[in-house]
Amino acid sequence: MSGIIIVGGGQAGSSLAAKLRTLGYEGAVTLVGAEPVPPYQRPPLSKAYLLGEMAEERLYLRPESFYEDQRIELRLGATASTLDTKAKTIVIGGETLGYDHLALTTGSIPNQLPAAIGGKLDGVFTVRGLADVDRMAPLFQSGARVLVVGGGYIGLEAAAVASKLGLDVTLVEMTERILGRVAAPETADAIRTAHIAHGVDIREGVGLVELTGSEGRVTSAALTDGSALDVDFVIVGTGIRPDTSLAEAAGITLDNGIAVDEMGQTSAPGVWSAGDCASFPWRGARLRLESVQNAIDQAEAVAANMLGAHTAYDPRPWFWSDQYDLKLQIAGLNTGYTHVVTRTGEGTQSFWYYKDAELLAVDAINAPRDYMVGKRLIDMGKSPDADVIRDPSSDLKALLRA
Repeated sequence: MSGIIIVGGGQAGSSLAAKLRTLGYEGAVTLVGAEPVPPYQRPPLSKAYLLGEMAEERLYLRPESFYEDQRIELRLGATASTLDTKAKTIVIGGETLGYDHLALTTGSIPNQLPAAIGGKLDGVFTVRGLADVDRMAPLFQSGARVLVVGGGYIGLEAAAVASKLGLDVTLVEMTERILGRVAAPETADAIRTAHIAHGVDIREGVGLVELTGSEGRVTSAALTDGSALDVDFVIVGTGIRPDTSLAEAAGITLDNGIAVDEMGQTSAPGVWSAGDCASFPWRGARLRLESVQNAIDQAEAVAANMLGAHTAYDPRPWFWSDQYDLKLQIAGLNTGYTHVVTRTGEGTQSFWYYKDAELLAVDAINAPRDYMVGKRLIDMGKSPDADVIRDPSSDLKALLRA
């Protein structure tokens, strides 16, 4: 067999396959997914799907008929192994297939608690795949006691859902504050305030010592502040790491993920990568983005470059998180910021990250206009005066015409 094989049935893999057909590629396209379901969107897993507000079929990125109509062969529940980049072959579910181009869109793997501290007990979950949420969903009963380990977006979103459903929620973050790696203290303060108002017990600077259980199932947690909690289940939201096992075994260069050039090509000829698992050159360094937007945009760029476009990928990062009645929208990357400018309005807040006089990023909470303007300003390379941003009476849209 020849053609293009895509290993990884998530957002990036599905987007890459669809883009190949949009661009007129007529050869064979095979999309390999480890899960037994078609590619689906992951962000709603810890929100609408867990709340029971979204059926499984609505998670699917495209109906199954799309792949048949577009002549994209889906190999679901299949394991990819033994990638031979010299022979241009890969073993899929025990069958050796040849390829002209191969894309690794293998995504990421959630960090788990070590078995030595109870990480393997029943009732300890991560939130990454559909099966994870399906296993834990029946436990979301009013009055149940849940411990959330990790104060990043995944942990906070799961805590918000649990609180809305009437659970007794404790969240621990071992570093000094929630969202410490990804957001300014100002954004963290707003999110924390919302959680506390909804009854979540947030403990910052507090880590997990050990989980213990009875008959193999978790029943209690010992924390570094000396306290002990009775728990019915535990959600682990301590981050993710790129899934590089297939690339590593094949001898492909790694650097905070699968290292690709500006076109998306790995160190192996004919092998490409996109999405959570791929790191790419950006502003003199290497960047790996964990977001839906990057998975789509980078995958589509790789599809074009496979077909000869030879166009460097230039990311336009944006992210979002829904918690309670807060909609947080993020544009840009705040890496290296020196100060934050706060803008407040009627029920809105936005936090503008500057590196000296340069606007880097915006966190907007229930402030879609601030987000839209901030995103466009960043894309245009414009950095408005901080005093204008700070003034709630200023016309933000006018900045786009300046």
